Amino acid sequence: MNKLNGILIIRTSLNIMGDIISSYFMELRDRIKYFKESDNFWIGLLRDFLFVLVVVAVFSSISYIAMGRFSPMVAVESGSMIPHIQIGDIIFVESADRTTITTYDQGKESGYSTFNEYGDVILYKPRGRDGVTPIIHRAMYFVEEGQQMWPGGPAAPFAGYITKGDNPKTNSAYDQQGSISPHIPVKPEWVIGVARLERVPLLGCVSLASRGIFTCFN
Repeated sequence: MNKLNGILIIRTSLNIMGDIISSYFMELRDRIKYFKESDNFWIGLLRDFLFVLVVVAVFSSISYIAMGRFSPMVAVESGSMIPHIQIGDIIFVESADRTTITTYDQGKESGYSTFNEYGDVILYKPRGRDGVTPIIHRAMYFVEEGQQMWPGGPAAPFAGYITKGDNPKTNSAYDQQGSISPHIPVKPEWVIGVARLERVPLLGCVSLASRGIFTCFN
């Protein structure tokens, strides 16, 4: 008899729990329906905000899987890569640790090109410093420590890339010959990533203007 009573008690408890869970999910379903269909201004604003968060999370996840970076887009601030990359272009950058870099010299030998010229365009931290605007220029060739950085030039203090903008008017010399990276090649660990896909014209002007940079309108 005690055993039978125990079974009845368990069944009754399970039925009560089932009713509670069912009631909870029905209420939750009604609240979700109200949230989705409500005309209330604040609920609508919250709904839009959550939608944006979901879109950003999905985009960031896809970007990380594809490019190795949660934020793979950069807006081009200067004209140093004209005519192949323009001011205000959005460029997609693949993380440096997810790919290999083909220099201009290597590309010229193999026929490999990006952005209408041989070799890869890289995004790097000038002199390896954080907190400064990265440089997006083409990797021309790689030098070893002690090797001349260019004909008649000084020896490289360490191994790295010799880089240069594509603009023949403003960037006729290598970065290492001017003030961008004077006499210092770009160490591989200073490279943030490699420019991939196609440029998106003008879209970067919005990002630049929001940061007080109006080079798009000069």
